[in-house]
Amino acid sequence: MASNKIEKLQKEKDRLYKGGGEKRIVKQHEKGKLTARERLALLYDGDTFQEMHLFMKHRCTNFGLEGKEFPGEGVVTGYGLIAGRPAYAASQDFTVAGGAVGEATARKIIEIQDQALKTGDPFIFINDSGGARIQEGVDSLAGYGGIFYRNIQLSGVVPQICIISGPCAGGAVYSPALTDFVIQVQGIGQMFITGPKVIEQVTGERVTPEDLGGAASHARYSGVTHFVAQTEDEAFAICKRLLSFLPSNNTDEPPFIEELHEDTVGPNLALNSIVPDNPRAAYDMKQVIAGVVDRGDFLEVQRDFAPNLIVGFGRIEGSTVGVIANNPTHKAGVLDIDSSCKGAKFIRFCNAFNIPLLTFVDVPGFLPGVQQEYGGIIRHGAKMLFAYGAATVPKITVVTRKAYGGAYLAMCGKSMGADRVAAWPSGEIAVMGAEGAVNVLYRKEIEEAENPAERRQELIQEYTETFANPYIAAGRGMIDDVIEPADTRLYVAQSLEVLKAKRETRPQKKHGLIPL
Repeated sequence: MASNKIEKLQKEKDRLYKGGGEKRIVKQHEKGKLTARERLALLYDGDTFQEMHLFMKHRCTNFGLEGKEFPGEGVVTGYGLIAGRPAYAASQDFTVAGGAVGEATARKIIEIQDQALKTGDPFIFINDSGGARIQEGVDSLAGYGGIFYRNIQLSGVVPQICIISGPCAGGAVYSPALTDFVIQVQGIGQMFITGPKVIEQVTGERVTPEDLGGAASHARYSGVTHFVAQTEDEAFAICKRLLSFLPSNNTDEPPFIEELHEDTVGPNLALNSIVPDNPRAAYDMKQVIAGVVDRGDFLEVQRDFAPNLIVGFGRIEGSTVGVIANNPTHKAGVLDIDSSCKGAKFIRFCNAFNIPLLTFVDVPGFLPGVQQEYGGIIRHGAKMLFAYGAATVPKITVVTRKAYGGAYLAMCGKSMGADRVAAWPSGEIAVMGAEGAVNVLYRKEIEEAENPAERRQELIQEYTETFANPYIAAGRGMIDDVIEPADTRLYVAQSLEVLKAKRETRPQKKHGLIPL
């Protein structure tokens, strides 16, 4: 082949690799943002990333676009290795027309999504775009539709992770919302359906872009964001750590870290002193989790949203588990609307990707209140019941303290399909707490007593001594064992080893109708 043709090819690639050009790259850096290719270099191993469709060009002739070039069409797409495992990615290039999505831009992203579906590898979407390329009109709109449609096709087949490293507004936000995990960079990543200016015009409300759609807002209030990163480097580190817990697709088993496997699992005596004697006193459930998972390594998901429920990934003997736990330090660990939605989504993700579920229970009930009832706590609480009941992966439940009423069932009680249920001696499995039960059972007796307050306390004490323990439930076979807290890790490890062979079928149907 003539050397001039090879030289021409290299020059053309070098030109296209620069995206919008040196000036716009400098401007991107001045905003504290990396370029699309710099981001991919952080994400992928060495030189393993192979770009696809670098030479793609739009065909729009409207509004002066005829003959105008957008290098790479404002997005870099391809595949490579992350910690030695294949993964596909699309990284929007803000230096090219603000990363605006046109027909050709969407085609590049769609092609990568289709390839991820074919090979069964994760898809990562790095968002930094001004939105649709308005000049292309309905072609741009159709392109977004194609991306959303494939997000849905990929759902439950391969993990989808979205990194918000710049603006993501209007209809574009629905692609992140359709993925499994959203990582948002503080200060530079923003998401909103309607921007601050339009909101002010329509409603009169004044709000900054960061307050409206920044990482802190979505992590705490909307729950759209699962992880907040202070820098882009941290965002890609989170992405890689998250992928280390996940299988490549729904037919694979989660990664196994052989060096974490122990021949013998000894007791962790620190667990014996975590739960206080006072049933009203709070304690840190994260200490319980850290005391059970390998090396205390726990990746919490949606830490700032509905913190009364903890969800995240850990490992037991080198194998991934999904952890769900009530958090007594927030709202006493009750289930409410937000925590129910948070838990249900996480449970369904784990079930889709063959990740066993480990549940720690200390739940006094569902949160009472007019706003909870009006907001649909019945409907949303049912999501937890549905998610656990539909899950076929191994399910292990450990009751650390309170396990009251329907909320206990929603935390995967035995009758909801848990494969193993153990309780600590501090466990209290009952229809409701002692105070509520006494008010119902002995209302007339208390009213007629010479000293109602004193009699009420006597009855509460009597009820507590009789029912606030795990042994009645154990006697009915509702829990499998009462264990010393120090032996929890051993109990879980042995259970998981046996449950690897679990096979469970469900009635044939198109899909269940989870209460949405």
